Amino acid sequence: MFSIISNIWPMIEDVIVEYIDLDFTLWLTWLLMPLLITFLLPLVIALLLYSTSLILYVYKLHRVRLRNAYGTPWQNAARYAVAAIWDAHGWIWHGYEVVGLENIPQDKPVLFIYYHGAIPIDLYYFISKVFLFNSKLIHTVADRFLFKLPGWSIISDVLKVIPGTVQTCSAILKEGNMLAISPGGVYEAQFGDSYYKLMWQKRMGFAKVALDAKVSIVPLFTKNIREAFRTVSWGRRLWLRMYAKTKFPFAPIYGGFPVKLVTYVGEPIPYDGTLTPEELQQKVADSLRDLIEQHQRIPGNITWGLMDRIYNTKR
Repeated sequence: MFSIISNIWPMIEDVIVEYIDLDFTLWLTWLLMPLLITFLLPLVIALLLYSTSLILYVYKLHRVRLRNAYGTPWQNAARYAVAAIWDAHGWIWHGYEVVGLENIPQDKPVLFIYYHGAIPIDLYYFISKVFLFNSKLIHTVADRFLFKLPGWSIISDVLKVIPGTVQTCSAILKEGNMLAISPGGVYEAQFGDSYYKLMWQKRMGFAKVALDAKVSIVPLFTKNIREAFRTVSWGRRLWLRMYAKTKFPFAPIYGGFPVKLVTYVGEPIPYDGTLTPEELQQKVADSLRDLIEQHQRIPGNITWGLMDRIYNTKR
């Protein structure tokens, strides 16, 4: 009897796998099809409308700049086109604004120091706006893992994104360029939270750069950047261990919420050769914390961030 069952059972398994699973899949597809049609088709229409709004915004505000740029080298024309698209995206999706542009020293090299969100989308918007309206490209320092991603080489080449050492950063500033650095980097991006604590550890390379290049430092902070994108709160110890071993950001990111984003440009901190790197780091950190305290609701809240699109609800 046992041998008969042993011979029959594989046949039964084959029937279950070939027919029952197939029938279940078909039934599940039939059951969910109304939901797919109900939500996906309107989503497609919404994406088309969003794309239309994006194109019209670019044409309305930046058509002259784009037309003039086409007589320049392709890299410059490409920068204007990319900046116009990012500027349009920021305005439509986040109501993006910059407050304090007048604090940026004119015709001088500047080192921007900013708080790093889970995804630094605010920096993309800020760079785009400065380039479109001042024709000045801000060089940026990015984590080394990005340079291993396919397609990144052309982005880094045209938009002047570098891995960044003290020597290379100082050289860029000495050439009269503007440069943006986040001392917290990927660590702050991955393990920061809605309390907006600076996570710079003992990093002070940016201070050495500023002192060597003899430039002013301008702090930047974007309200609600942690509400636009967040990293998951579970498994923190695991992500920390994996990051410590590989320096790669493994913690999953979620969001894309259309919260209000406002970048605040702080008062410039002038070059002072009497300061040590440690003292300058502390001075810049205090300035950035002041911007956070003045403009950010603590802890951050996604719902209130959405309400900021209608009314300033900081308090």
